[in-house]
Formats: sequence, structure tokens, C-alpha cells
Amino acid sequence: QVPLVESGGGLVQAGGSLRLSCAPSGRTFTNYIKAWFRQAPGKEREFVAAITWNSDSIYYADSVKGRFTISRDNAKNTVYLQMNSLKPEDTAVYYCAADRDYTTSYYYTQAYDYWGQGTQVTVSS
Repeated sequence: QVPLVESGGGLVQAGGSLRLSCAPSGRTFTNYIKAWFRQAPGKEREFVAAITWNSDSIYYADSVKGRFTISRDNAKNTVYLQMNSLKPEDTAVYYCAADRDYTTSYYYTQAYDYWGQGTQVTVSS
């Protein structure tokens, strides 16, 4: 069973917006750091954004800073990624990740033990 389930992906024109959601499947991740990564065809999976369990620390990749917003609702065990001013280079499969331990390596895939199956985001020019 996949521990996390993403939703909200789709096809959007450049300049448009999408909101991704990530909810747990079968367990809770309330006190876990949560993050979004993405992987474009033929490329490595890359960090997008991360948020600590109480939202007191939030991090973004430079490529999305000012356009994307990560947030979480612990009552719903859900983390969100609001994506505005989308560009064709944002096209990728977006993955949600969670881990119990918050480290300074939050931008590495190896820092996360739990992953979703991914949701496709396609931005047309």
C-alpha cells in the first residue's frame, strides 16, 4: 500500500495555476516533515518545497520561489502545493514525501522514507 496519495495534477496552459494535495493512506504523518519533489522525463528527481510539522520552517527550490506555496493542514493530515504562474519547464511528475526526522538535508530524496505514487503536471506553451 502506497503510504501517501497525491491528487490535483493535470494539464494547464502556461501562466495558469494548479493545486496539488497529498494525503496519507492508512497511517498519519502529523509530526513529520513533508515535501514535494518532481521528476521530468530523463531527469533526476528534484526538490521543490518542504515544510516542517508545525510550519515554522518552509523551504523552496530557487526555480519555484515566488510562484509556488507549500502549506499543510495537520487536522486533515494533508499537505498542499499551490502552483501559480506555471511554466512549461514545470512539467513533471510531482511526488509527495514525508519523514519523521527533520534534518538539514531536507532537499535530498534520501532524507525521506515515505513517498506517494506521483501525479502528472503538464504545462503547455
